[in-house]
Amino acid sequence: MSSFLRLLSFLRPYRKEVAGSTLLAVAAVGVGVAIPYLSGEAINAIRQGAAHRALHGHDLHRLQLYAGLIAAAVCLRWLLTVGRRLLGGRVSLGVEYDLRQLLFAHLQRLELAFFDASETGQLLSRLTVDLQAVRFFLGYGLVFLLQSAAWILFAAAALLAIDPALAGAALAPVPLVVLLARHYTRIARPALQEVQQRVAELTAEAEQAISGIRVVLAFAREQYLRSRFAARVEGVFQQAMKATRIEARYNPTLAFLPQLGITAVLLWGGEQVVQARLSLGAFTAFYFYLNMLIAPMRMLGVFLGLGQRAAASGARIFQLLDREPRQRKAPQPKPLPAGEGELCFKAVRLAVPREGLEGSEPGEEILHGVDLRIPGGSTFALIGPSGSGKSSLLALVARLYDPTAGRVLLDGVPVDALDLTALRSAVAYVAQEPFLFSATIAENIAYARPDASPAEIRRAAELAQAATFIERLPDGYQTRVGERGLTLSGGQRQRLAIARAILAQPRVLILDDATSALDATTERQLLAALADARPAPTVLLVAQRPSAVRFAQRVAVLEEGRVVAAGSHRQVAAASPFYRALFASQRGAGRAAQPVAGRAA
Repeated sequence: MSSFLRLLSFLRPYRKEVAGSTLLAVAAVGVGVAIPYLSGEAINAIRQGAAHRALHGHDLHRLQLYAGLIAAAVCLRWLLTVGRRLLGGRVSLGVEYDLRQLLFAHLQRLELAFFDASETGQLLSRLTVDLQAVRFFLGYGLVFLLQSAAWILFAAAALLAIDPALAGAALAPVPLVVLLARHYTRIARPALQEVQQRVAELTAEAEQAISGIRVVLAFAREQYLRSRFAARVEGVFQQAMKATRIEARYNPTLAFLPQLGITAVLLWGGEQVVQARLSLGAFTAFYFYLNMLIAPMRMLGVFLGLGQRAAASGARIFQLLDREPRQRKAPQPKPLPAGEGELCFKAVRLAVPREGLEGSEPGEEILHGVDLRIPGGSTFALIGPSGSGKSSLLALVARLYDPTAGRVLLDGVPVDALDLTALRSAVAYVAQEPFLFSATIAENIAYARPDASPAEIRRAAELAQAATFIERLPDGYQTRVGERGLTLSGGQRQRLAIARAILAQPRVLILDDATSALDATTERQLLAALADARPAPTVLLVAQRPSAVRFAQRVAVLEEGRVVAAGSHRQVAAASPFYRALFASQRGAGRAAQPVAGRAA
């Protein structure tokens, strides 16, 4: 019930539309209730004319009057219904718009650890399937429910006004309907909520299959993927069948019980008409009113199902909205300090917990007391075995994660004391597998600076050694890349991502193995261009190739989350077997400790 009440709060901005829609619905019911009465009076006029073998002037006038009033009532009810549906549509689409904006904005506020632990398909399901269920009920189902209640009340009042005793017989099954409806709502919601969960799992499976289709095809795993997807489909089917069996038991019963009243009305009411204790017109009106009463009661199960589905979807939506961001924010954030991008890591420890929608699990410690100083404006290489914590350490600079202990400082100020937007605008991060948007090359390069001029975009591409291949494309900078940039080679994607980072004019540029797909010549040209750029950013370079490491002025070696050596090339070569092995595996190992010209050790 709490989820349902919270859903109703989304109607607050549309109070006028909801009130208008409700009033129009009630007015349509009121007009509709008049039709059986007018029909009954018309039948009485016809019967009186039949008794005289002809419709005389008075009876004919009455019949024409009632026929005209019925036609007018039908037209008025049609107009009221059109107005109600227009207002209901405005409410439905407005709630959908607000919820989409709210959910997306909330997702943008959550920290990276949340996305690490959450399946994309589960999040997409809440943004689509669950949201649709909520918006349909709030926009239409709720008003239908109120309209049905009005039908029941008005029709019951009319029945009691015509013949209280006969109405009592006709309404006798109503308490059973109420009890059955209450029981139905209690057992239907968990089943429907589980259906939504299974649909979300199916969405997640489909999203992974589509995203990883290259891997699937490369390893000929289509049959395996089909079997996994079929298992998810079977799960949805079985749970949906469980919910359907519940609906199949209750909905027909909810529709059947009111029909019992018709039997009593036909027997008892017919006898009263024959004995002239009830006019044929009154009996006809009574019968019409009873059907008006039965119709919404017959639909009661459908409306309750919509409501329970909306409540189940609402619970899943609120599960996401109630997940508060866990990244600390400074109460009074400081502006970005002046400086050249000096970084200091002081006794930094990091353990990234799994904090998804289903709860939190503590993570293993990745970094163990890292102390490191990186001079501003320098190029600093970070090397080490896979899994040693290099990427995790770099992620702390832009606060993609926060350390569990210790501090990270940018130009002497702790990064968690800085304004987060200002901090991230000063740090550009390029991953080994960069992400490109389904847009033009120019739009991808200018992502961080949409107002950049074409000349600035070209200059960034030139520095990233991407201009040559871009200009060879049919549409040049206006060439659209496919989703995730899969129409380009790995090296081309990396160069575009580096151009995007260069155009952002960061104070700190992080290249997390971001040149691994480039050939040695292109890599050397790119790093040399970065070295000559002015103003020179602080470049943090994760690399496994000596050709890239040589461009750094200083080097640090991470092993098992600890800095085991740091300093100049000569100092690290003397202290680190890993460093010596890295260069010994390449020709020219004798030059390993010699930085590239222009980069004094």
